Amino acid sequence: MEAKLILYVLPCLFFLLHPSMANAINYADALGKSILFFEGQRSGKLPPGQRMTWRGNSGLSDGSTANVDLVGGYYDAGDNVKFGLPMAFTTTMLAWSVLEFGRLMQGELNNAKAAVRWGSDYLLKAATATPNTLYVQVADPNQDHSCWERPEDMDTPRNVYKITSQNPGSDVAAETAAALAAASLVFKRSDPAYSSKLLHAAMRVFDFANRYRGSYSDSLSSVVCPFYCSYSGYHDELLWGASWLHRASNNFTYMSYIQSNGALLGAGDDDYSFSWDDKRVGTKILLSKGFLKNKVQGLQLYKAHSDNYICSLIPGTNSYQAQYTPGGLFYKESGSNLQYVTATSFLLLTYAKYLRSTGATVSCGSSVLTPSQLISLAKKQVDYILGQNPAGMSYMVGFGSHYPLRVHHRGSSLPSFHSHPGHISCNDGFQYLHSNSPNPNLLVGAVLGGPDNKDSFSDNRDNYQQAEPATYINAPFVGALAFFAGARRAT
Repeated sequence: MEAKLILYVLPCLFFLLHPSMANAINYADALGKSILFFEGQRSGKLPPGQRMTWRGNSGLSDGSTANVDLVGGYYDAGDNVKFGLPMAFTTTMLAWSVLEFGRLMQGELNNAKAAVRWGSDYLLKAATATPNTLYVQVADPNQDHSCWERPEDMDTPRNVYKITSQNPGSDVAAETAAALAAASLVFKRSDPAYSSKLLHAAMRVFDFANRYRGSYSDSLSSVVCPFYCSYSGYHDELLWGASWLHRASNNFTYMSYIQSNGALLGAGDDDYSFSWDDKRVGTKILLSKGFLKNKVQGLQLYKAHSDNYICSLIPGTNSYQAQYTPGGLFYKESGSNLQYVTATSFLLLTYAKYLRSTGATVSCGSSVLTPSQLISLAKKQVDYILGQNPAGMSYMVGFGSHYPLRVHHRGSSLPSFHSHPGHISCNDGFQYLHSNSPNPNLLVGAVLGGPDNKDSFSDNRDNYQQAEPATYINAPFVGALAFFAGARRAT
């Protein structure tokens, strides 16, 4: 096994150390575009500095049916629904990207922080508008998906959905707490008053999530399923939320919670996926820092399980089980696979950072992996997304010379309100969905669902599994791109 591992790793290291072996990738350009994408997903009244200029104001009365202000936030993907669970996860991951790699973002740092704030501003309103209530969604997805409309035109019902003590949703509430806590750290120095407001809201929302336990999928059923069902349950979010609150507050209450409840909430389980639904691996990586840097013995378990996760990704190790396409792309499932690739790449780089700062390594039975080997695997994934793949296609819109043109995205595929100020109705928009013409508005920086398990991709707007972008695909990619942009500048 060790021989196989060496054979696999050496070419990766050689490629990493000799970038001239392939066309140089402009990671700084990709970073800027990955952040710009979030401006295309904005809901609400757009600010004067809006750079995605084909977008306009939208959803300006969101929340009014419940007499609350829910204007703002992000549309999750190619539709016009504001789903709370993926939006909170997006905000958490954007914040984590800034916290780990913000110093490498240089001129893009303020744009990245603005992307975090657009999410945290909305989540703060959703969490504080009504006592013992968290507003978790705006719009009925079934009705929204029956139309193909620009967000500026939408006339489908903007229903408001919430969780309460009687109809709980520990998963979405704890993820919201994680997002608010992580965002509080982003603004701790630049805006301490706002940071404090976020942290206190996070504490209240986490208490609500923990006190009134249950899954929001059970409480809201058909309006969140099958779109964003909490398939993994809510235990993972409770541990994830407590971990972020401990990091943000340094309050031992949360460490005590982690140590007392960890076993019940999945601390001892190995898991091999990280996404808007399942936070277990991310939590283990996050908590491993406490053991690696501060030698908190109660957290040693999280380092061991983080190692197990990393070992599962590397061919030749004793616990290898990941799948890769013939072209080398990490492959998890057919629908929106690149969400797993960007999240995995971020975790590899973040764990490598924690390991490198403490001189630690990854233990895979009789094999040992160094931080450089984790970075090599992450680089291969990032480079694949940006065009170094069998198709020679960048899966980031607007990056490189060859990228998808028919993106499954309402606002991007319909004429902008500048070029077509007249209303385009629900049914009239479908002619643009089914058209073979390129999208008239470039959704710069959007990373799409990506190719299948044989590296094949169909640039077809109807092919939502491959051609649809999502905020939670881009969010962890921001951190990964910042790392490689910084590494490129350092050489």
